[in-house]
Amino acid sequence: MTQPASPARPVTEKSPPADAPKSPWRSLATRVDVRTLSLLGVLAALVVIGGVTEPDAFLDTDNLQLVLTQASVIGVVTVGMTFVIISGGIDLSVGAIVALASVWATTVATQEYGFAGILFTAVVVGLGCGLVNGLLIAYGRMVPFIATLAMLASGRGLALEITDGKTQMVTVDSVLKLGERDSYVLGIPPLVMVFAAVTVVGWLLLNRTTFGRRSVAVGGNAEAARLAGIDVRRQRLYLYLLSGLCCGIAAFLLIVLAGSGQNTNGNLYELDAIAAAIIGGTLLSGGRGTITGSVLGVLIFITIQNIFALNNLETAVQQIAKGAIIVAAVLVQRRTATT
Repeated sequence: MTQPASPARPVTEKSPPADAPKSPWRSLATRVDVRTLSLLGVLAALVVIGGVTEPDAFLDTDNLQLVLTQASVIGVVTVGMTFVIISGGIDLSVGAIVALASVWATTVATQEYGFAGILFTAVVVGLGCGLVNGLLIAYGRMVPFIATLAMLASGRGLALEITDGKTQMVTVDSVLKLGERDSYVLGIPPLVMVFAAVTVVGWLLLNRTTFGRRSVAVGGNAEAARLAGIDVRRQRLYLYLLSGLCCGIAAFLLIVLAGSGQNTNGNLYELDAIAAAIIGGTLLSGGRGTITGSVLGVLIFITIQNIFALNNLETAVQQIAKGAIIVAAVLVQRRTATT
């Protein structure tokens, strides 16, 4: 016999229709990177620590402006370094390029051409060094570590030769005025605005252009990128040119900040830039990275240095802390990659 049909169960829940509008908060949460939120949390914690340990000095407007100004120079270098690492490369010569560009741009002959001459020379020297790195790596098939290490030694040596170990003072008033408080716009130093502009351009270049997608593809799998029609060698050349350009801009900012050019400029910038990029989530093996994360990494490092300086801690302690942070960041990356 046929069993009577059982009564339909009452429906207690209804699934939302496919075209139902999504919650704006849920959409925002899906777009926000968890790593970025973590970095913001770390930066906020450092601000709290600085405010607790040295409330009068750390939270002073002049000190906060100083932190942002110091972050601007290494921050511009880090933007270029991020692109290089994303592509699977490395650039150990950024500090030497900054030094060479700064001393070349502050020679007596260069300063005779005023503001434009100093800026032009700094940028051209940076681009020239980046071009040499790119040609050696892309077309000379040299390992990036070796090629940029050679540029590091050569750049430092040439900078020492130009200066003869002496400090070259800037005498161009239009350059020096950029570092004065009268040039601040709404309390923001011009160097910080340049850093912000470079950051925005770098973010757009990485996330909204074919150049950025090709850089990620080359870093993820160079052979697959080649088979897909990407000129891998030319792309790598462009990336080291970009890194050199950022070093040239950073050299000019450093000239404005210090009012001079020295062969010791940019010391350990390669360490700071690589560390900031790693902390920001850029994989050393290439194929992944963010400009936002790298910038937050720079701010974290500069804030740590500032807190240590205000609390009269030695430079050696700062270097040890940097090393520990780098190791921790790499371990987190490896753990993330294996899960």
